[in-house]
Amino acid sequence: MRADLDIIKDWIPAGSRVLDLGCGNGELLAYLQANKQVTGYGLEINDENIKQCIRRGVNVLEQDLDKGLGNFASNSFDIVVMSQALQAVHYPDRILEEMLRVGRECIITFPNFGHWRCRWYLARNGRMPVSEFLPYTWYNTPNIHFCTFEDFECLCRELKVKVLDRLAVDRQHRHGIGSRLWPNLLGEIGIYRVTGPSL
Repeated sequence: MRADLDIIKDWIPAGSRVLDLGCGNGELLAYLQANKQVTGYGLEINDENIKQCIRRGVNVLEQDLDKGLGNFASNSFDIVVMSQALQAVHYPDRILEEMLRVGRECIITFPNFGHWRCRWYLARNGRMPVSEFLPYTWYNTPNIHFCTFEDFECLCRELKVKVLDRLAVDRQHRHGIGSRLWPNLLGEIGIYRVTGPSL
């Protein structure tokens, strides 16, 4: 299992109703169904990923996240997950509000563009960072909204979203003392668990 998903799975209680946005090949939901008796759906837009979800026995719907979650009733799920996709949607603020409308809690992961390697690459080269973790150039990247942990937490404050848990991890998804003390500088990936203002 992908390393960030390996962390996320421990944050999801057994028997939960889960909606996984941009679920990829369905590996998280397949694991949760088999090991935690979770029920739910994955939303995905990539045809090959949808086929892999079906092969794994994951309930998957083809859906463009930029069109919202209007096909789901409020409070339909216990947990809504969005892993490594927040930076690729057109309106991250709207999708966060929609996630909190349909789910009691949300788990979100995204790359931190305030990490020291990104800052150093930009300062040294004068160009948008390209790395093994972020292999795209500025003109072909699916990441259209670059943000830092500070940006995301500012958005949470604006929307009155409560941060329940936060991990700042490196590319191997380790969270050491450095990323705990200076998350916006030393954390490469953010893993957040949040809930809406009414809870």
